[in-house]
Amino acid sequence: MHRRQFLKTLAIGAATIAPIANYPWSNAARAATNRTTDLSISKRVVEVNGKAATVFQLGTADGKPGLVLNAGGDFNVNLLNQSGADTLIHWHGLTPPWGMDGVPDNPAKLLAAGENRHYLFPVGQGGTHWMHAHTLQEQALLAAPLIVRTAADLARDEQEVVILLHDFSFKSPEELLAGLKAPGSSGAMAGHDGAAADMGSMMQGMEGMHQQHMPGVTMPGMAAMDLNDIEYDAYLANDRTLDDPEVVAVEKGGRVRLRIINGATATAFTIDIGTLPGELIAVDGMDIVPRQGSRFPVSMGQRLDIRLRLPSGSGAFAILALREGAKERTGIILATADASISKVATMAADSGPVLDLAVEEALQAANPLAERAVDRTYALTLTGDMASYVWEIGAADGPMEVATGNRVELVMRNMSMMAHPMHLHGHHFQVVGINGKRINGAVRDTVLVPPMATVAVRFDAANPGHWPFHCHHLYHMATGMMSFVAYENAI
Repeated sequence: MHRRQFLKTLAIGAATIAPIANYPWSNAARAATNRTTDLSISKRVVEVNGKAATVFQLGTADGKPGLVLNAGGDFNVNLLNQSGADTLIHWHGLTPPWGMDGVPDNPAKLLAAGENRHYLFPVGQGGTHWMHAHTLQEQALLAAPLIVRTAADLARDEQEVVILLHDFSFKSPEELLAGLKAPGSSGAMAGHDGAAADMGSMMQGMEGMHQQHMPGVTMPGMAAMDLNDIEYDAYLANDRTLDDPEVVAVEKGGRVRLRIINGATATAFTIDIGTLPGELIAVDGMDIVPRQGSRFPVSMGQRLDIRLRLPSGSGAFAILALREGAKERTGIILATADASISKVATMAADSGPVLDLAVEEALQAANPLAERAVDRTYALTLTGDMASYVWEIGAADGPMEVATGNRVELVMRNMSMMAHPMHLHGHHFQVVGINGKRINGAVRDTVLVPPMATVAVRFDAANPGHWPFHCHHLYHMATGMMSFVAYENAI
């Protein structure tokens, strides 16, 4: 049975398994045309751990979250803010003109409550992208998938399953931020007695180290490293925990393309596909030379496309997201119509892996940047004040001012005690160096820089504007870890 025939019979088979969540991408392609699409920001109530919570919704007029568009067409969207609060939406992974993206310091400013704004620009090539608030509202689930499908995607005999990961708290983001900044807070990365660690001696002692350590690991004269500075109430996959996971009906012997988005604000994961044969085929919506494996890291803001081949017999297969350095996990279940589905615990026996750059170093772009000389290089130092919870990007060569057409290289050195997923708006870059080793790495828009690591990326300045470059840990960005790449002829 081919995918199209299978989808027609899906409703019958799905009746024998757990209810499927109201996510339009789980079992059917929903390709939009170039007509104007209405997209609204509103409020909704979700149940997490048996408790109700009011969160945001970002979806179409039919109440379904997210957008699915066709490559080569237009991003033609009316965005209506019905949430009752001003906000700002970023089209993460797309490369719109500066004035069409929801970026800080943009002339368009905030989208006011009740305001309707029209966006029209070329959507570009295909890929797994997403859209989210560029405010603290991102913590309150103001995020949704933004999938751009190519003609080849639509023709392929392959089922698509989109997974949006998130970390959830019943506290407001303002409360979480206040807790991080509170004196003596464990999330503030202070020394164990609450006093700020001496950054100079810490950095000197950390020279040459490129691996992140587990919480509580110390070295003489240094504060403990911390992987997770917020303990969340739940970790979600498509708005649900493993206590009540989404169950997606799949075909025996079928091929599945997972489109995984880490929309978490402060949590990195490792994706675990178990015993299923799988290969990573794209990162951040950009094709790579396929890489086989069963576990793949994904930091905040990053996306993974993983192709699976299902066995010919019946079965239920958990696709898990393991919280970094902790036992919590979330995920979904892929199941054939006659499968017996067992409960998967939200707590694993072992902690999830600590993210490093081993996989990143091995990735190769399917379509790397053309070879040419670099016109501008900026050395950037990522730092943080653990006690006051202030994070910064220092540029040794001054503001990142470039000219249209420049080939630009950014060399990021993380001298703080936490990892930083660094994201550039309006562009894709290629990873070209890790800890001094030159590589022909993946093309992407968000790259992880672990403590004491150095990562170099290159991009072509072909989209004028005043573009944010920031850490995609929401609270690092909110407390100072943001800079800008500015074009001299910004429009």
